[in-house]
Amino acid sequence: MAYKVTIDDTFVEAFTGIFSRVIVTADDMETLTAAANDSTATPSVVIGRTEGGVERYLTEEETPDGRVGAILQFWGELSERKGFEKCLEKFEKELSYKIRQDILVKPFTAVFDALSNAEGKMDMMERVGHCGDGYEWVEQRYGREVIVVPLMVPDFVIERRIGYARGIMGGNFWVMCKTKQALKEAGKKSLAAMHTISGVVTSFDVCSAGSKPETSFPEIGPTTNHLYCPSLKDRLGKKSLVPEGVNYIAELVFDGINLDVIKKALKAGIEAVLDIEGVTCVSAGNYGGKLGQYKVSFSELGINE
Repeated sequence: MAYKVTIDDTFVEAFTGIFSRVIVTADDMETLTAAANDSTATPSVVIGRTEGGVERYLTEEETPDGRVGAILQFWGELSERKGFEKCLEKFEKELSYKIRQDILVKPFTAVFDALSNAEGKMDMMERVGHCGDGYEWVEQRYGREVIVVPLMVPDFVIERRIGYARGIMGGNFWVMCKTKQALKEAGKKSLAAMHTISGVVTSFDVCSAGSKPETSFPEIGPTTNHLYCPSLKDRLGKKSLVPEGVNYIAELVFDGINLDVIKKALKAGIEAVLDIEGVTCVSAGNYGGKLGQYKVSFSELGINE
């Protein structure tokens, strides 16, 4: 099928990260949505913290305790310089913040492990269970060993051991658009398409800022990719890399449990925008192959096949 949208001959850089995959349950969708959104709200591996996303929502028939639920993923940095053990220790601490401050405080919530083929397990007693101040206890529920943390709204339940593994972070593509409406439609359709792929989360959803490896303000961290800012096109002149007629560029960023998931999500997300009026080009952010261990070429995806 022929499309008016140009697909750049480029590649996506992706890299290895540490992740956990959990099920959060609650009595009602309002509480569940608040817990899921709050705990995954701030994408922040780029500033040395953790990030997360909602993989999908679950029915009562799909959860361990027969209540509504959601599969969440949480991701942390894996640096060769720092070493795996130090990165894992930091990830475990950061994960506990997300659980304690954003899930445990919501009435009648529970957390269960949802990671098959885990590389290892983290004992949640030290960093989460002890929120019970020594009054917490361990028991068997739903065929799992759980920690019960006594609270004023009784009680918070978390599976004692949560799995971790290495997955792939940093999948992304850019959608270049003539109009604001095209960008909004493209973002909505891309996200919906990617979330049909099991094992992927869109940590930034539709992101208005593409980063770059260099910066004039290192204390901030990633700063604007000025060469691709439409509002700087006149100011930069020939240095600008914004194509003619492009007024909006959105970045879709995602993480996945393995490279196959990243490729499937990338293909699904791109194909979802190819027939949208006002989308002119699909490209990707990369750093010349210097950042990521994995390089996924658009040409290998079999788009439209």
